[in-house]
This record gives sequence, structure tokens and C-alpha cells, in this order.
Amino acid sequence: MPIINSISNIKKEMQEWRRYLHENPELGFEEYNTSKFIVKKLNEFGIKAFQNIGKTGVVGVLKGSKKGDGSIGLRADMDALEMPEENNFEHKSKSKDKMHACGHDGHMAMLLGAAKYLSETKNFGGTVYFIFQPAEEGLGGGKVMVEEGLFQEFPMQTVWGMHNWPGLDVGKAAIHFGPVMASADTFKITIIGKGGHAAIPHLTHDPVPVSASIISGLQTLVSRNINPVNSAVVSVTMIRAGTASNVIPDEVEMRGTCRTLHQQDREKLENGIKNISKSIAQASGLDAEIDYFQGYPSTENTIKEANEACEIVEDVMGVNAVEKNIPPSMASEDFSYMLKEKPGAYIWLGAGNPGEGKMLHNSCYDFNDEILPIGASYWSRLVEIKLS
Repeated sequence: MPIINSISNIKKEMQEWRRYLHENPELGFEEYNTSKFIVKKLNEFGIKAFQNIGKTGVVGVLKGSKKGDGSIGLRADMDALEMPEENNFEHKSKSKDKMHACGHDGHMAMLLGAAKYLSETKNFGGTVYFIFQPAEEGLGGGKVMVEEGLFQEFPMQTVWGMHNWPGLDVGKAAIHFGPVMASADTFKITIIGKGGHAAIPHLTHDPVPVSASIISGLQTLVSRNINPVNSAVVSVTMIRAGTASNVIPDEVEMRGTCRTLHQQDREKLENGIKNISKSIAQASGLDAEIDYFQGYPSTENTIKEANEACEIVEDVMGVNAVEKNIPPSMASEDFSYMLKEKPGAYIWLGAGNPGEGKMLHNSCYDFNDEILPIGASYWSRLVEIKLS
């Protein structure tokens, strides 16, 4: 079955929703007007909407017309990024330094399109939950929704996510059997020495060369501790030290990020960063304080649901539409918190070639409206088949 005709017929309407949302972006946990817009649309479709789940999140609840007690959750993210937009089209962001540069406007529009179609047909048994999640971009809105009782209040059996993917052809979808995206942790290392005059370094405990040794040591963590077939990243991205060219500082502060696809590797890197930093500092007569912050866990599909996602994609887009061999991304996604609680799958929906310099998180990015009916059809067929 190809793209659903009645969904194709509302493409213009979905585009209008998407462009309105693009014009009016809101940051994480500030999606007040976005939530109002979504609730208004859901109510127009005859879908009961529950607000303030995860602060500004919304959950719509729809029961099918067939007999059945199954349940499924479909999730779209809502928040924009804190960055200026450099596009000049009519639906450019009206908010200074706020922009839908990751396609969350399109994700919401596709889920609303599926909600409208399913509310009219109700060709399924059981319950579908439309999850509009706030604060994906770094603030962990998915975690907050889970902690505030998402799965207790709305007892879905499985949960599903989708992200538009520029660079992957329209009409294609990438599906992973296991890890999809990486965990994202951060660290702060403070090297504590004793400063003094740069002309008499022997009377100081200089933390600057020690910081260089620590940075070099951290580069061996992945190459000598992580299985070469596994992906992992350790990057020192910030260094702060000193106030004058003739003064050796008392301290050096370094910050960075760790990315892994597997929990055991995540633990190895955390322990390695602490051990290397402490050991190198102490060997030079200094001390090191390490603060390690665990962020989003890795996003991992369950195998059964990944196979089911393949079947739905082929149903909507054709037998050659599924890409199974695209490597996971070392970016992160807080849908991971939902997949830690429930089985499900997260797919990348091909968005085509956006043009040079117009990828995700770029100030010239814009969601490809041509894929709106594809995404909405995927959601709808997923519900109709899972809850048949």
C-alpha cells in the first residue's frame, strides 16, 4: 500500500501547520503557544488532549472503532534551537535567536496529520497515544515525561519515534537493529596547582603542562580501551586558564564530551577519564577534581519492533525503501529514555539533499515539506497494522 491518498489530500494543510510552527519557535520547556496550537488541533479532530505532561508536553488519546485492547505511543518533539535563522522565505522565524533547525516543526505536523486521519477512519482496535514531547534539545524532556508518569497515566505497550534525515533520499528510511544514536555525557576536569611568576616556574606547580599531558592521555581511552568495532568519542572542547602572559595560573579547567553506543563502553570511559586525570596530576605533584555528568543514554531499538518498522516502511514506501546498513549517529536523542522503559523503534526518514550548508542544526536548514505525507502515512499504517 503506498502513501495514503486521504493523507496526500491534506498535504497543504500539514504544510500550513508546519510553517506556522516554524515561524513561531519556542525553546525547551517554553513551548506554551506550541502546546496550545497542538491541543487546539487535536480537539478539532475530536481527540482528547492532556496537557502539562513533562511541563509543556501534550498527549492525545484516541480509541479505534474495532475491538481490541492493544496500545501504542507515537512521539514527536516540539522544541526549537537557540540560534538565529538566516533564511529569507516567508515562514522564517519571527523570534530572535530561536529557530526550528532540526525539523521538530515537521515532526509535529506529520504526527498531527496522522492524528487527523486516524480520528476520521478509526480503522484499528485499542488505543493510540500521540505524544508531543518538549525539550529534546539538551534539556531531557523525554526523561521528565517518563518521570512524571507518562507510561503510568497512558499505559502504552510500545513507543515509536521518527526523525527527518537530510542526506538520505526521499522515499527511504534508515532502520537500526540495536543502537541508533549515542549516549551524551560531559565532564569537567579542574587541575589544581600553585601559580606564580612565569620567570620562576620552579617555585610553582604549573597546571598548564599537566593539562596538556591529560589531554594526550585521554586520546588513548578509545583506541586502547574500547573494542575497535564499537564507536566511541572523547573530545576536550574547552580550556580555561590564566589571566596574563607572565603569570602561571593556579588552576586549569577543561571540559568535554563522551559519546558511546554501548553502556559498558560508557562506564569504561567515565572510569578512564577519572583515573587518567588523577594519575597524571598526582605524578606531577598536583591534584585533579573531576566532575562527570551523565546525559542522554544511547537510543536503542528493540529487534522485534525494528523488524515491524521495516514492514511498515515497505508497506508505505516500497520494498526497496529500507536502508539497514547506515551506521548509527554519535549525536544523541532523549527518546532514549522512553525506549529504556518500553519496546519500540526510532527511524530516520529520508529528507533528500538539502543543499550545501543546510543540514540539521544549520541556520539555513528548513524541513522538506515533500515528506509530510510520507511520515504521516507511516504513523497511520503503523497504528492500523499494530492494532489490527
